Amino acid sequence: QVQLVESGGGLAQAGGSLRLSCAASRSIFSTYVMGWYRRPPGKQRELVASITSTGITNYAGSVKGRFTISRDFAKNTVYLQMSSLKPEDTAVYYCAARMPLLEVAYWGQGTQVTISS
Repeated sequence: QVQLVESGGGLAQAGGSLRLSCAASRSIFSTYVMGWYRRPPGKQRELVASITSTGITNYAGSVKGRFTISRDFAKNTVYLQMSSLKPEDTAVYYCAARMPLLEVAYWGQGTQVTISS
């Protein structure tokens, strides 16, 4: 089992920045693909960014150039640096871990991000 605990959400103004953190209960980054998902109000959950065990990153088109996913092996923590925030970035953000080519195996509890205009 793996526990994922997110932190860093909150309220920010449009144009501002926030950094989300996701601490894993054990070392998994060399095996799992780590991802950040979000669920905007009234919408389905969507993939925001992911990073593979070899460091290959992938971003949704709506956040490319504004968000950066990274990880710290020593701290078992993955980050999502969010800049140039927009009101449409308002959502509950979830950290997730999956094996390559498989469905998500572990989810965090989610952290609310609210962007005011």
